[in-house]
Amino acid sequence: MKKIEAIIKPFKLDEVKEALQEVGLQGITVTEAKGFGRQKGHTELYRGAEYVVDFLPKVKVEIVLTDELVDKAVEAIRNAAQTGRIGDGKIFVSNIEEAVRIRTGETGVDAI
Repeated sequence: MKKIEAIIKPFKLDEVKEALQEVGLQGITVTEAKGFGRQKGHTELYRGAEYVVDFLPKVKVEIVLTDELVDKAVEAIRNAAQTGRIGDGKIFVSNIEEAVRIRTGETGVDAI
C-alpha cells in the first residue's frame, strides 16, 4: 500500500477529485494548508501599506491506495492540478505499513 500526499492550489481541488474518481479511487482526505516553496510568497498592498504574504493558501490531498493504482493516481493528479505557473504544488508518495478500518477491524488492503 502507498500513501499519496499532494499539495495543490485550492481552485484545482474539484478537477483533481474528478480525475481521481475517473481512475477508480473513491476515498480522499482534504486539508486546508498554508505554505510556500521556491516562490517565497508575494507582496500585497492594503490601505496604502505594503506587506509580505509569506504563506500562500494550499490544499493537501491524501490518498491511501494499492501499489497498482499509484502511477495512474499520480498522473491524474499531475494533469488535473497543473497550471504551468509557479506554485502548482508537489506530490509525495510513501509506503504504508498497515491500515485498519475502525468500524469492522478489517486490515490491509481490505481496510482501504
